[in-house]
Amino acid sequence: MSYTTDLIKNVSIAGHGGTGKTTLFEHLLFVGGVIPKPETVESGKTVGDSSPEEIDRKISIHAALAHIERKGKKINFFDTPGSSDFTGDVILTFRASEFVLLTVDGRAGVQIETIKLWRNLEGRKKPRGVFITKMDDERADFNKTLADIKDKFKATPVILTLPMGKGASYQGVIDVLNEKAYWVQGEAVEKEGAIPPEYQDAVAAARERLIEAAAEGNDALMEHYIEQGSLDAAELHQGLVEALADHKFVPAFAGVSLKNSGLIPLVDFIADIGPDPRSAKDVSREADGTLKELPIDPDRPLAALVIKTTYDQFSGKLSWVKVINGRLSADSEAFNVSENKKERIGKLYTCQGKKLEEIRELYAGDVGILSKSATLNTNNTLTAGNASLTFVPLRLPEPVHSVAVNAVAKKDDDKLGEFLLRATDEDKTFRHAFNPETKETVIFGMGELHVNIILDKIKQNQKIEVETHIPRVPYRETITKKASAEYTHKKQTGGHGQYGKVVLEIAPLPRGEQYKFINAIFGGAVSRGYIPGVEKGVLEGMAAGVMAGYPVVDVEVKIVDGKEHPVDSSELAFKLAARNAFRESMRQAAPTLLEPIMNITVFVEDKYLGDVMSDLSGKRGKILGQNSMGGGIEEIRAQVPQAELLRYSIDLRSITSGTGSFNVEFDHYSPISGKIADEVIKAAQSFRVQETEE
Repeated sequence: MSYTTDLIKNVSIAGHGGTGKTTLFEHLLFVGGVIPKPETVESGKTVGDSSPEEIDRKISIHAALAHIERKGKKINFFDTPGSSDFTGDVILTFRASEFVLLTVDGRAGVQIETIKLWRNLEGRKKPRGVFITKMDDERADFNKTLADIKDKFKATPVILTLPMGKGASYQGVIDVLNEKAYWVQGEAVEKEGAIPPEYQDAVAAARERLIEAAAEGNDALMEHYIEQGSLDAAELHQGLVEALADHKFVPAFAGVSLKNSGLIPLVDFIADIGPDPRSAKDVSREADGTLKELPIDPDRPLAALVIKTTYDQFSGKLSWVKVINGRLSADSEAFNVSENKKERIGKLYTCQGKKLEEIRELYAGDVGILSKSATLNTNNTLTAGNASLTFVPLRLPEPVHSVAVNAVAKKDDDKLGEFLLRATDEDKTFRHAFNPETKETVIFGMGELHVNIILDKIKQNQKIEVETHIPRVPYRETITKKASAEYTHKKQTGGHGQYGKVVLEIAPLPRGEQYKFINAIFGGAVSRGYIPGVEKGVLEGMAAGVMAGYPVVDVEVKIVDGKEHPVDSSELAFKLAARNAFRESMRQAAPTLLEPIMNITVFVEDKYLGDVMSDLSGKRGKILGQNSMGGGIEEIRAQVPQAELLRYSIDLRSITSGTGSFNVEFDHYSPISGKIADEVIKAAQSFRVQETEE
C-alpha cells in the first residue's frame, strides 16, 4: 500500500548506547501490530538487530527501518546504533526523518553520545523529543532526568506522559494531552483507564505547560491564549503541530518498553502532532553551484536522494531512497543526475527490518528501497528527466582510526580489494586507499570496533585471511642550509657514450613551499634542450631523501653550471647527473627529518578533562585551548604529531570509558631530531631491507 505525503511520518530513534533504542523499536512494532511477539536483544531475533555481527555482539551496528500504521498514518521508524563508531548510520536517518526521538536512560540521565547527537540536530534545526526509558527500575527518577535534560540541552522539556510510580511500584503512564491513563498489562498492550485522583494536580500543571507550548505555535494563538487564558481542542492541536514543526518545544515521554508501557500515547502523539514531510525542506545544489532549500512536495516533478546502500545475500544490492519531490514508481525510468545517465527503476520495496514488501510507488516524504541497481550509489540524486539539481551529500564525520591491511595470500589481493570497495559503498564513514609512498593499503574507520567488524566480515564471508599493522607515517626530509655539488655522469660502452656534467646549488625554502627549480645557466654551458632532463633528475632525487628514503620537500634547486659533449650527451645523461648531484648536495646541506603534525579536537566529559590533556601532552602535543560546550562536555584543541595518534581512538576510549570522541586533520610538517629521528631512520632502513627480501 502507498501513502500520500500528508499521511507519512518519519521518526529516527537515537541516543547513547544501552538506552533501549532497539527495545523501543521492537515494542513499537508489536504495539503497531506488525509483529506477533516482541523479542529481546539478547535473543538475537529483534527486527532492528538482524545482521550476524549485531546478533553476535548484542549491539546495533546498522540503521534499521520498519513502519506501523496508526490512525491512517504510516509511521516510518528508524532504529539507530548508539556507538560513535557507527554514527554514519545515525546521520543518514536524521536526513531522512522529520522528527527525532532521543532515548534517555531514566537512571543515568543524559549521556555523552546523546549530547553529541543533540548538537548535530541543533545544527539541522530538526524537531526532536525525548523518551525517558526504564522507569520501572528502582534507580530511575523522572524529575531528576527532566532536570538533567534541561541542564545539558539548555531546553525545557514539555511533559506529554507522566509516569505512575517507579521501580516495583511502576504502573504505567498518563497521557497529558488526551487526559488518559495507560496501565501496564504484563506482556500485553497497555490498557486505557481513568487518571487516579492523586495525579490530577500534576496532570493539570503539565497540561497548562502544554497549552503554553501550543500558544507559541503562532502569533494569533498566543494573542488568543493571553486574552482567554486557554485554548480549545482545535487550537491546542494546531498550535502543537506548528510549534513542534518549528522546534519551539521539546516533548518529553516516559515509559518501559519491555512492558509496552508509554507506547500508545507516544505513537498517538506522532500520528496526530508529529511533523509530516510537508513541513520540512531538503537542500539542493543548483547547476550554478548555489544552494537552495527545496520543500518536500508531492506536486513537483520527481526528485529523490539515495541515503544508504546495502548488500543482501538474497536480494543483492539494495538502495535506500528518500523521495523529496513527486513520486517514484516501480517499472519506470529516472535520471541519475550524479552519474549523468538514465536509471531503470525495477521493483520498489518498503521494509520491516530485513523483510522486503513490494509496493508500486513512493510519494514525496516516504523512504523505500530499490533493488539490483548496479550503478546507484549513496548520495546519488534521481530526477524526472535531465534535471540540473543535485541534493547536497550526507554530512558525515571524517574517519579517525586507520589500519594498514594486506591479504596473507597474494592470490587474495584482488578479492580483498573488491570487498573493501563494497564496504565503502555500504558505509560512507569507512574508506580505503593504497598509499604508493608507503606501499600500503590503509583502511579508515570511526574507531577500532568499526574497523574490526569490517575485517571480521572479510574473514567470515569472504574466507580471506588478513594481516593488519599500524600504518607507516608519511615522514618527509628537508635541508637546513645551503649547499652545492657537482656530478659528472660518464659512461662509454662502444658507439655513442653517455656524458653530462651538472653543478647544482640548493637552499631551504619556507615550510610548505615544497619545491622550486631555477635555471641559472649562462653562456650555454648546458643547452636548453637538456634542462628538462636536469629537472627530471632533481625530482627523482627528491623522491627519496638521503636520511631515510622519504620524499624531500621545501627545497630550492638551482643549476648554475655544467658541461656537455657534442656526441655523447643526452637528456638521460643529464637526468642521471642531476639526480646524483642533488643527492650529494643534500648530504652537505644538514638534512633533517620532518613529521606530520595534526590538528586534533577532542570532546570529553569534564571529569576526564585533566587526564585527556595530560595524555595529549605526553604524546608531544601542544594544547591550543579548551572550551566548554555545555552539558558537561569540554572541547580540547591541540596539535600532536601523527605518529602519536595512530592508536588514539583506542587510547581515548580507554581514558574516557568509551565516551570521548575526536576529529583530526593534517596541519603542517615539523622537524624532528635526536632519538626520535634515529628511531624513524632505523625503522625505514628495516622496511627497505624487508622490501628487498620480498
